[in-house]
Amino acid sequence: MPDKSLMEVFPTPGDEPFVVEHVNEEFTSVCPVTGHPDFGVITVRFSPRGKKAGGVCVELKSLKLYFQSFRNEGIYYEAVTNVIRDDLASAMNPVWIQVITNWKGRGGIRSVIRAERGDVPAEWRGK
Repeated sequence: MPDKSLMEVFPTPGDEPFVVEHVNEEFTSVCPVTGHPDFGVITVRFSPRGKKAGGVCVELKSLKLYFQSFRNEGIYYEAVTNVIRDDLASAMNPVWIQVITNWKGRGGIRSVIRAERGDVPAEWRGK
């Protein structure tokens, strides 16, 4: 399984609500059935808790290393999406988090998977 211990966090810079969006355009994992590489774009959106509430954000280099730990992992699209959501939610305990994986087509089929936790505001749903 991916190495969630790679993720580091830092204190949220303030108490006013804000949204963070990280996009990884070079995500790779392996199809557990065929062994072929899967290529996707991962979008992570979240609203961290405020500084006074002990809120944290994920540090980008550690997030990159975490994503790279999937490179040789045989895992389905749906599982990738849910594991990333669960690991990031565990590391940060955000107000809400949304993970969208958008997979390159194979055999004429493209897949987009969404996994959320918390009350994602309407303006972020379906984006």
